Amino acid sequence: MTGKERISNILKRKPVDRIGLYEHFWQDTRVLYTKQGHIKPDENLDEHFGFDLSLCWAFNKMLDLDFTPVVVSEDETTITTKDGNGATLRRFKDHVTTPENVDYDIKERSDWEKAKHFLLNDIERRINFEMYRNAKAAADKAGRFFAWSGPHLFEDILFICGHVNMLYGMADDPDWFIDMAQTYAELTIKMQEILFEREGYPDGLFYYEDLGYKGKTFTSPKMYRELLFPVHKYTFDWAHERGLPIILHSCGYVETLIPDLIEAGVDCLQTLEVKAGMDVVKLHKEFGDRLSFMGGIDVRALYTNDGKTIDEELNRVIPIVKQGYGFIAHSDHSIPYTVEYDSLKYYFDKVLELGRY
Repeated sequence: MTGKERISNILKRKPVDRIGLYEHFWQDTRVLYTKQGHIKPDENLDEHFGFDLSLCWAFNKMLDLDFTPVVVSEDETTITTKDGNGATLRRFKDHVTTPENVDYDIKERSDWEKAKHFLLNDIERRINFEMYRNAKAAADKAGRFFAWSGPHLFEDILFICGHVNMLYGMADDPDWFIDMAQTYAELTIKMQEILFEREGYPDGLFYYEDLGYKGKTFTSPKMYRELLFPVHKYTFDWAHERGLPIILHSCGYVETLIPDLIEAGVDCLQTLEVKAGMDVVKLHKEFGDRLSFMGGIDVRALYTNDGKTIDEELNRVIPIVKQGYGFIAHSDHSIPYTVEYDSLKYYFDKVLELGRY
């Protein structure tokens, strides 16, 4: 089977020859592997490792596209900048991590109303047609499943006002949150319509939407149902009407939201973060007839760089979750530079061995 055929079937939980294979990497990992000579600069990692799917992040939803980032402060190890979203973020200079949220210009509804107009202009300018075209052609040529990818509503809003302002807003001024979510939903669909009609449809959509943290979701299931579910369903229905399955990425703990996510239209849930309390074996047993899974392999086992430990983790997961044809192997986050290249190759080889039917 080709990767496209394999992933298409896995998302529908139909018979395949083996489980799927895909992986994300921290940028530092790629830099190290390149420096060590394992991969070439700018080499396509999907091709290098033989993955079954490819993603393309082709949209720019920055509020002010013409804003030049401003350095607010810096020291020996970090630099703090303000971006076109009005977000002030602190990052390390020597390696890539999730940035520290320092401050946001948008803290309440009135701030949003002043900035909202940016999203309503220059829509085509926000789309990287060439990137999408080239990525789609490469995936099609290789027979990989090709997914448009990008942040979705909760993440979009997070980028402009941060967790604290967003969550207080959901509690104190829910209509403000709904307006932001609906605005981003309509913008995303409009951009997808323009891109797909001009360059061709992908095989599916891969949305990034971090809805939880360690042991908890950012909202209660009730609040999710009232505020976010309707807008998720709106965008997912649009995709399903065009034959596009939905893969939803969420770091953190989201188990209590899964029934609503299935109803909203999620076809596959990723990454199933073990250290946050997610157990793909348990979830497969409960929801595997209605939902496919990608992830749930504890990355901490991989960065032991010990074959026995990696074997134990893969044997814990794969023999069970491969049942029902709804599993794509992936770590429960992204591969850090502490995972040695040889260990990664060992991991992939064992996945393909254990994952055959």
